[in-house]
Amino acid sequence: MDEQQQHSEISRPAAPASQPGAQPSSTGKPAGGPGSTPVAAKRHRGRNIALIVAALVVLGVVLWRWHPWGEPGGTNAAAGASSGRAGRGGAGALANMAQPVHVASVTLGDMPVVLTALGTVTPLANVTVLPQLSGVLQDVYFTEGQMVKKGDVLAQIDPRPYQISLENAQGTLARDQALLQTARLDLKRYQTLLAQDSIAGQQVDTQASLVRQYEGTVKSDQANIDTFKLDLVYARITAPVSGRVGLRQVDPGNYVTPSLTNGIVVITQLQPISVIFTTSEDNLQQILQQTQTGAKLSVTAYDRSNTTSLEGGTLETLDNQIDTTTGTVKLRAIFQNPKNLLFPNQFVNTRLLVDTIKDAVIVPTTAVLNGSMGQFVYVVKPDNTVTVRPVKAGPVDGERTSIKSGLQAGERVVIDGSDRLKEGAKITIPANKPRGASGARGASGAAGASGASGARGHHGKHAAQASQ
Repeated sequence: MDEQQQHSEISRPAAPASQPGAQPSSTGKPAGGPGSTPVAAKRHRGRNIALIVAALVVLGVVLWRWHPWGEPGGTNAAAGASSGRAGRGGAGALANMAQPVHVASVTLGDMPVVLTALGTVTPLANVTVLPQLSGVLQDVYFTEGQMVKKGDVLAQIDPRPYQISLENAQGTLARDQALLQTARLDLKRYQTLLAQDSIAGQQVDTQASLVRQYEGTVKSDQANIDTFKLDLVYARITAPVSGRVGLRQVDPGNYVTPSLTNGIVVITQLQPISVIFTTSEDNLQQILQQTQTGAKLSVTAYDRSNTTSLEGGTLETLDNQIDTTTGTVKLRAIFQNPKNLLFPNQFVNTRLLVDTIKDAVIVPTTAVLNGSMGQFVYVVKPDNTVTVRPVKAGPVDGERTSIKSGLQAGERVVIDGSDRLKEGAKITIPANKPRGASGARGASGAAGASGASGARGHHGKHAAQASQ
């Protein structure tokens, strides 16, 4: 730019200092004199800048047209169509290009009919241990969280008051028994005298009534003795059921009564344990058909994430009525729970195995899609094209879905990449691609552009143009 400016200034003749007839300017200098030189220089400089900007624009257009990053996509679709090269970089090439997908074969197998529901772990027995008599709590023989068996001693109430009452009742019984024995002897003598007509019959009858009175007193005394013996048994508090004890509610030394609010401790039965869950009334007939024949339906309990199996059990019973507010019925399943993985009031996911379908048509769950026509799958033809096939799905078991109608065993269906497909679309299966096929030398131009680096993609493009 500087050289051109210098050359233009050298080739231009210098203006004369003065010309005849020239009009002087307002500054007193001639109009064509040295004062007009800066204006001309500015004009030439602006013209040069405009030429440089135009050259940069042209260069940018050329680079954008010929550089590899301008090939794919819809930015140069019109240019590609006008030049007859739409198959290399236009939108039509992407639409007609074979799409990579994953496929799976339709198989035959056993499909379990499983009902899933949210359940709550409920113990079969949850007992609050209360004292049955009043007294001072002497000792506590359990530790919090301990597993106890039925009949184990848990605590001891001071038995001395009840022992004294027992001994007093025993003394009363001995006295009344002696009186009864005397009355019986007198009755025997009176009966002998009556037979000899020595005494009146009224005296004999009175003595007989006295004997029966003493007999009643003796029975009452014996009942009092049994009561005090039972109190001594109650003074030793034992576990009514087997299970796990909770936190201790009363400490030794406290005076306890049968009206104690929280009791001494709570025992919860853990082995076996039950899970209560609900199912829709629509499934009731199917369950009753199995249970009425005596079949034991299998139930599996899973954790909250529904991924880890905790315990397996069997269906025990159903409730006797349907909840009208929810349209569901309650069921109880029994679990042996040997490892105590099920904890009371724990929320679990239950899976009730109602039936098993033999030789069912099974596909991966991801193959079944939903659209305006309902459920359908993409079936792979022998020429590596796909067709839309409406299907009727049956029971679902996790990643497997049974098909009631629409598919046959041995057919192949698309399980991944179906979002880019339509009726009659071409597909490629990654496992069927030739080994060593790089991105720059692939069958499709888009794959080549994405697989090659900047320099290699640029040279590959020019090679393709040369081949045309």
